Amino acid sequence: MARRAEAGRRTAGVASPSSKRVTLKTLAAHVGLSPSTVSLVLNASPVADSIPQATQDRVFAAARELDYRPDFVAQALRRQRSLSIGVLVSEISGGYSAEVVSGIERTLLEAGYFGLVASHHFDPAQLQRCLATLRDRLVEGYILVNTMIEESPPLPTVSVSGLRLMRGAGNVVVDHDRAARLALEHLEALGHDRIAFFTGPRVIPDSEDRWRAIRAAARDANLAIRPDLVFDLGVQPKDGAFPLDEFHREGYELGKELVERRGEFTAIFAFNDPSAIGAMRALHEAGVRVPEDVSVVGFDDIDSAAFHNPGLTTIRQPLRSMGSIAARSLLDHLSGGEQVGAQISVDPELVVRQSTGPAPS
Repeated sequence: MARRAEAGRRTAGVASPSSKRVTLKTLAAHVGLSPSTVSLVLNASPVADSIPQATQDRVFAAARELDYRPDFVAQALRRQRSLSIGVLVSEISGGYSAEVVSGIERTLLEAGYFGLVASHHFDPAQLQRCLATLRDRLVEGYILVNTMIEESPPLPTVSVSGLRLMRGAGNVVVDHDRAARLALEHLEALGHDRIAFFTGPRVIPDSEDRWRAIRAAARDANLAIRPDLVFDLGVQPKDGAFPLDEFHREGYELGKELVERRGEFTAIFAFNDPSAIGAMRALHEAGVRVPEDVSVVGFDDIDSAAFHNPGLTTIRQPLRSMGSIAARSLLDHLSGGEQVGAQISVDPELVVRQSTGPAPS
């Protein structure tokens, strides 16, 4: 009997669950309704409220039975909207990108959009492949996280910490000038005028602008920066990523180097929290007390900063908020709002914990 029923479906031109593809027309024939009615039900159209619930249940049951899947590309072309955004990140293993993407995803989902996330791992060729592939998937625009591109993007684009403004692209950045002032004014108020600095890897977009802002803030405060107390974090991408433990390790190595120079500095301002935490570990192992002997300031306010011993004083970047702002900016443009292309500056916050204290006399 089952064979006769299956044969009957094939005779009527209805695909079986094992068929290669079930179309909307096929599904409609299977339930004995018009394709337009089935479409209203599957898309949860307000008009579908007038369709009896039993009929709607029958449509959904048949869709599951036949493994019906909408032709996404055809739908997108028909309505000229895909309701999807391409999100490109350098890599997503670290806390920075994950926090930003979390803010992006939440805002996109609230607006009925879907984010397609791809990582380029600091490989220019892979970045171009990602841009092309996402465009082939009919995304309506891009959000770039911690990523720089040399040419204007082919679709509306908003960047988070890309820094390089170009035609057709917006940019959401933390106010590095304010961040530098907050950190240096805090240390200066505690009596610190001999500060060691950790600068970031050049491949990270924020590195250059953050160091520029620190130098400017130091000039304004008449604070001398000693070149021999400026240390570049020699972190290189590992398998195309910057894992946090690499920054911990490099901060630790620089901390050991600084131990040999006791008395030449009283504070450290690190490029990010992991390098600051690594330096504090080296100081602790050498018997150097934080903050009684040396104060330490980080940047970002990652989750572990508050739970380190001592708690890390740091500059908080509102990363989720920055991702959300980037998504809203792009969605506003796609809905007919203002053109993307402006730079949106977000205020940082100084979070004072136990790693900073008065400079030793």
